[in-house]
Amino acid sequence: MHRYLAGEDDRRKMLDAVGCASVEELLASIPQEVRCGALDLPPAASEEEVRRQFWAYAIANSAPECFASFLGAGVYRHIAPAVADAMLQRGEFFTAYTPYQPEVSQGTLQAVFEFQTFVCQLTQLDVANASLYDGATAVVEAVMMAARVLPKRRRVVVAGAFHPDWSAVLDTYCEPMGLAITRVGWGADGRVDGGELAGALGNDVCAVVVQSPNFLGVVEDLSTLGPAIAGSGALGVHAVAEATSLGLLAPGGRFGFDVVCGEMQAFGLPAAFGGPLLGFFATKQAHVRQMPGRLVGETLDSSGRRGFVLTLSTREQHIRRAKATSNICTNHGLMALAATIVLSLLGRKGVRDVALASHATAEYLKAGVRDQGSGARARLAFPQSPTYNEFLVLHDDPDVLLARLKAEGILGGVSTTRFGDSWPKGLLVAATERNTREECNRLLDALRRLG
Repeated sequence: MHRYLAGEDDRRKMLDAVGCASVEELLASIPQEVRCGALDLPPAASEEEVRRQFWAYAIANSAPECFASFLGAGVYRHIAPAVADAMLQRGEFFTAYTPYQPEVSQGTLQAVFEFQTFVCQLTQLDVANASLYDGATAVVEAVMMAARVLPKRRRVVVAGAFHPDWSAVLDTYCEPMGLAITRVGWGADGRVDGGELAGALGNDVCAVVVQSPNFLGVVEDLSTLGPAIAGSGALGVHAVAEATSLGLLAPGGRFGFDVVCGEMQAFGLPAAFGGPLLGFFATKQAHVRQMPGRLVGETLDSSGRRGFVLTLSTREQHIRRAKATSNICTNHGLMALAATIVLSLLGRKGVRDVALASHATAEYLKAGVRDQGSGARARLAFPQSPTYNEFLVLHDDPDVLLARLKAEGILGGVSTTRFGDSWPKGLLVAATERNTREECNRLLDALRRLG
């Protein structure tokens, strides 16, 4: 039987090969305070023993499918056709990294081109890039683009209820760039305070970021905000955390926003520990030279046949770092392919049907919460405001309520307490086409008993 643990002779040979007299000499450059010391490891196990141990771990886990899940707050569970995963795992796609050589990367380039096309259709803007890491970095890229387009303006306005996690990422990038951030509150209806926003605009503002539906679930009035932002000379950025909303709600591109960007996870990507995610970015043709990342274009080869090429590549890998539009904007090719496959299967009508089904499910839940009356501990935060598929339920102890719901097999939402004291205390409840009427009734019944 082979022995896989190195003995003294093996260790001596390895030390001689690297020119060290002892293991201590080999590790001398590592400070003592960061060393973990001797590890108390169990004896080596056979392959079957390891497999059994991991099955024991797996059985102890709980997946969202084991619950009636109403989790959201930036990551949403939608139906993804089985064919999407089957195509995604084909070797031609799964092993392809990046399309540097167009003559041998036509499949990858076409997939990216189709993704860009879908993004343009959803956002009603002229051009879209090949994708970004996630929604948070997409918003960062939009703000940095605005700072390049308007270099003398050094202030960013973030309007209303912007996702706190995305906001933290934006803070991280703006501070070293010397960009000041002005945050505007929301009114009694959960929408951005129009008066406060108007007062925040000025000739030193390069970008105004508006999330809709916002973090509280409320749909903003982009038809009013877009012209007001454009009138100030700043670039308007419509941030989208739930991409299926674009199947029902008019995007910022229709109302004069310069950028529509955000998170595309809802189309084909699972809620798997918060990632991997998929950022999208679309803008006006006038800004294409300042758009981050890469752009795939369609062309004809020397024989007149349709082909695809990298038309713009302004990443630091392609050009001088100082001239790059971004140093963080690789594209999430495999994730973008997943979204492209799902969008291809759904089509225009299917995307709208998903949005309508998600909205209808959320409205059913909202009506049930509203019917419990204003005296209930669990009550709607903005009962008269328009929402898409997520809404805020006020509660004086949401964490306790969520624990009680979980004990009954219900993941009732996301507590706002985890995001700090500046948010109304309660739980964000999200519903999609995956939630059945029976699950909704279970949640409403539990809120009546436990709320």
